[in-house]
Amino acid sequence: MTDAESFDAESWRDELQSHRREKDDFFADHPQSPIPPGEREDFERLDYFDPDPDYRVSATVEVHDDPDPVEMDVSAGVPQRYLRVATLHFEIEGEEYELAGYSREDHEGLFVPFRDKTTGQQTYEGGRYMEFETDEELEDGAEMVLDFNLAYSPFCAYSETFACPLPPEENWLETEILAGEKA
Repeated sequence: MTDAESFDAESWRDELQSHRREKDDFFADHPQSPIPPGEREDFERLDYFDPDPDYRVSATVEVHDDPDPVEMDVSAGVPQRYLRVATLHFEIEGEEYELAGYSREDHEGLFVPFRDKTTGQQTYEGGRYMEFETDEELEDGAEMVLDFNLAYSPFCAYSETFACPLPPEENWLETEILAGEKA
């Protein structure tokens, strides 16, 4: 059974809403919240696009066996080095797109920073992020779900005390991603 056949939109929406409530609670109360302490009392919740399963897409993984190093500019400070370990090919509204997936040499998982036509308008001017746990080694041609409803703004969107990687130009999408966290 494929993911599309087993997808339960109601359960997905409930999980997404629960995830958002947990994140709001973290931002409001946790000592490691990126919201400056003096502003937390006035913080109510983050602003999100409405959940939209059309922005939960299947992507084909293209693995880079010899990953290229990429120096990502950051919001403040020196560039950070990542490895371009995969390219994710997917469609939104019938158009084909791709995003590079990165990892740090000392970290597991896949980091996918991106900009789109909402960047600096409805969403944070520095772009947004998605992260994926990779329990198994990525395989060329494998399918994975990209859920843009989970796209989030980096901590530097809330406080200048954080330095965040900025999406490289290869991850600038020429479309609006009306999903995930807003500015």
